[in-house]
Amino acid sequence: MKRTSEAAFETAIEAVLLSDGYMRLDAKSFDRGRAIFSDDALAFIRATQGKVWEKLEALHGEQTGARVLESLCKWLDTHGVLATLRHGFKCFGKTLRIAFFRPAHGLNQELEARYQANRLGLSRQLHFSPKSEKSLDVVLSVNGIPVVTLELKNPLSGQTAANAIHQYRHDRDPREPIFVFTKRTLVHFAVDTEEAHMATRLAGSSTTFLPFNRGTDGAAGNPPDREGRNYKTAYLWEEVLQRDSLLDLLARFLHLNVEEKTTDDGKKVRKESLIFPRYHQLQAVRQMVAAAASEGAGHNYLVEHSAGSGKSNTIAWLAHRLSNLHNEDDERLFDSVVVITDRVVLDRQLQNTIYQFDHRQGVVQKIDEDSRQLAEALEAGVPIIITTLQKFPFVAAQLAKLNEERGEGSKSYLPTRKYAVIIDEAHSSQLGETATELKGVLGGAELRRKAQEMAEEEGEVELERLFRSMAKRGHQPNMSFFAFTATPKHKTLAIFGRSGEPFHRYTMRQAIEEGFIEDVLKSYVTYKTYYKLIKKAEDDPNVERKKAAKALARFMRLHPHNIGQKTEVMVEHFQQFTRHKIGGHAKAMVVTGSRLEAVRYKQEFDRYIQEKGYPIKSLVAFSGKVEDDKVPDKSYTEVEMNGGLKEKELPDTFAKPDFRVLLVAEKYQTGFDQPLLHTMYVDKRLAGIQAVQTLSRLNRTHPLKDDTFVLDFVNDPEEIQEAFRQYYDGSVMGEQVDPDKLYEVKAELDASGIYLQTEIVEFAHVFFAPKRRQSPGDHKQMNAILDQAVARFVQLQNTEEDEAELWRGKLQAFRNLYGFLSQVIPYQDSDLEKLFTYLRHLALKLPKRKSGPGYQFDEEVELDYYRLQKISEGSISLSEGYAKPLDGPREVGSGMVREEAVSLSRLIDIINQRFGGELNDADQLFFDQITEAASQNESLQKAAEVNSLDKFQLVFRQVLESLFIERMELNEELFTDYMGKPEMRELVSKWLGSQVYARLSDRAPQS
Repeated sequence: MKRTSEAAFETAIEAVLLSDGYMRLDAKSFDRGRAIFSDDALAFIRATQGKVWEKLEALHGEQTGARVLESLCKWLDTHGVLATLRHGFKCFGKTLRIAFFRPAHGLNQELEARYQANRLGLSRQLHFSPKSEKSLDVVLSVNGIPVVTLELKNPLSGQTAANAIHQYRHDRDPREPIFVFTKRTLVHFAVDTEEAHMATRLAGSSTTFLPFNRGTDGAAGNPPDREGRNYKTAYLWEEVLQRDSLLDLLARFLHLNVEEKTTDDGKKVRKESLIFPRYHQLQAVRQMVAAAASEGAGHNYLVEHSAGSGKSNTIAWLAHRLSNLHNEDDERLFDSVVVITDRVVLDRQLQNTIYQFDHRQGVVQKIDEDSRQLAEALEAGVPIIITTLQKFPFVAAQLAKLNEERGEGSKSYLPTRKYAVIIDEAHSSQLGETATELKGVLGGAELRRKAQEMAEEEGEVELERLFRSMAKRGHQPNMSFFAFTATPKHKTLAIFGRSGEPFHRYTMRQAIEEGFIEDVLKSYVTYKTYYKLIKKAEDDPNVERKKAAKALARFMRLHPHNIGQKTEVMVEHFQQFTRHKIGGHAKAMVVTGSRLEAVRYKQEFDRYIQEKGYPIKSLVAFSGKVEDDKVPDKSYTEVEMNGGLKEKELPDTFAKPDFRVLLVAEKYQTGFDQPLLHTMYVDKRLAGIQAVQTLSRLNRTHPLKDDTFVLDFVNDPEEIQEAFRQYYDGSVMGEQVDPDKLYEVKAELDASGIYLQTEIVEFAHVFFAPKRRQSPGDHKQMNAILDQAVARFVQLQNTEEDEAELWRGKLQAFRNLYGFLSQVIPYQDSDLEKLFTYLRHLALKLPKRKSGPGYQFDEEVELDYYRLQKISEGSISLSEGYAKPLDGPREVGSGMVREEAVSLSRLIDIINQRFGGELNDADQLFFDQITEAASQNESLQKAAEVNSLDKFQLVFRQVLESLFIERMELNEELFTDYMGKPEMRELVSKWLGSQVYARLSDRAPQS
């Protein structure tokens, strides 16, 4: 046997598995008709269930073996191999088991002996067909039932896993008994020394193989062996197919997923698919379960898994494992597993998957009614509870009601139990006050005891509720959190991560490279709008610069010519290009900047499509009612504009063949899965995580989908690239937030005199009063206390509006910082909790900014010039450059730039100077790039925060010259003019400097 041959590879795998407890099973003993190893199956049953065998033998004598095999094969063909392995089969009224799995607890000698009696067989070159002599390289069986096949290839002999895949697709008939879906073998591996791929259903040339690789530094593939002594794919047989692992996979991972799907033609069909975990799913679940078993309750686990990672299945497997997890003393580690999600699909998947494992009803309960239902489920200790976060603030009151109804007093807390909390899509909305309420409810009696202790220590026994509110913010020793997200923020990494790192990661890069999601940036086209406005009114009023600029931009965005031109571009692109994609079923989404824009676009889309006679139907999605100042006394709703279609019916309707375009405003930009979505037209400013979540609506795969397309009217490709790069190779947490910042902001708020310390204390005593001291007059008293601070704020607002707004910003900064830091740092400072509670309620009563309504320039301004031009086309690469760390919440800026009044005509000149004027398009693009690059410069960002415009210009001139030199090749003519004409250099420097300073100054207070 050559050392480089396929047989040598086969022998190496065999040696490992035989040493692990497999037994060599002679391929000649395989019953090709029944597709089982008959002798092995009967030997297992006789050895482990002797008494039942004797009873059957008394009835059937020498025919017992034949009768048992007949019953076994019928059961396999009727119920499938998974159910038969897990739950046994019936033979003439007797239940027989064909496998024994290790229970989650109570490992006594008899159960252990039965588990060890499982006979795992390995057969090489198995001739499987009753009709031919074709053979499989390796077949693995459990007690005579074949469950795994492997086709092995060795690159050193000129073949790879791709050849094995071709062999399965074109040389393995799925009608052969051994391959019939769900009846015998369950998974098929195409393996070489570099990569592994797997399929759970053979379907001829359309067989789908998925990568089954470990990933290497966040990319696809497998890393080399560290010691240089083993195959890259050795994990498959040394870890995944290892004896205990394979039995665990059969018992607790593989499941048959049955769902109703709408076909591309709009028909509903029932689809069955057998789910075998991908490597990262298997690894994540096993690592978390092992860590939880070792560490006990009270720890956090963050899972950063990209879209396309199969998160629903990962959560289902994890929930099941955690609900059955026992410690060394045979005690359940968690009394209940609480899954926090808004997705209906996850509920159905959990119910279906876990029933297949346990064959028990009532293991999973979905809370779909109210908080009372949740309180009852928690009290009853339901093993797995699926609910939304929003129900938790009302659970304490419901517990009190339940106890009163039972005559057990008004106890409003649970007994102390241990919980595993799985958070589906952990982001900022899961980290606020509602999440604190969850911890307060699940903290139970122990949290109450801790609060009583703290209240006694500080001599404020009457304020036990205050200390309970404070205690529930931090770490709870009876709760472990398992948080899943594809796009973590700084807060997520800080609260759920470990030293700012996720417990397990599956990157966007790996998901794209493995083909589980599409790369939505591969085909990205940007357009830019050039326009010129003129003042048509006779007077020239002074206007506030920023507000007026915003109003002029709104005027431009809603201008019928702007909407009409962009609609034409989008509809014609869809008609000529998109509608032919995905087998002629492709759909598109239009992302608009406001609800009114969505209304106007919907009207223009329908008008233009009707005028052209195109076979395209559109739908629009926005919330509430929209008033249009162009049409007095008329309002628009989503339902009315969609011809009466109910809001909840929109996703299913959009899936139908007739509807091809969905126009959205702040809806369907997260969590919307539609594989036929191919093209996105973006007319909205996107940045950071919002850009990633919005554009990722295109990333779902489809068998006929081989690309996606984005046409962007607004955003800079470099900013989109930066947003995606933060998550492409995995997120990186920026600097930790300084805990002392909280006290600095508090000191500034205290010093303002808006509120008095006595008012905070007085408010806390009313708000946190024990139940026996509460009265109907408390609401009046709390309002009266807050009104004193409101009056002082209004007085400041009337004299120094900017100062009042700065104070409001610091109030919000304190709330954000305390809400975040109190979950990470055990402050144990009741003064902070009192101030936080007081400010949270004060903020609701403070009047809005008094600056008056925004400007309306419909009568004063008109559009003189307009051009829509393609600027860039191609792929936005994510493999170049580096990702910026994710920043945490910071305090508000130390000052605000006062708006100076400028004439309306001057402001129009400024805008036209950017979007038109004497410079050509290439010059304008060059200046825009310079401005953007300067705005990202750290030294300029710092200079803008601490200097006036005049001093900033001195720093800017030096940086600007280097930026021009770096980009001289992009526009040599403009570069020559800039360097050779001092007057032009001065003008450009002053103009661009003011632009950059305005951008950075505006940004500073929000950073």
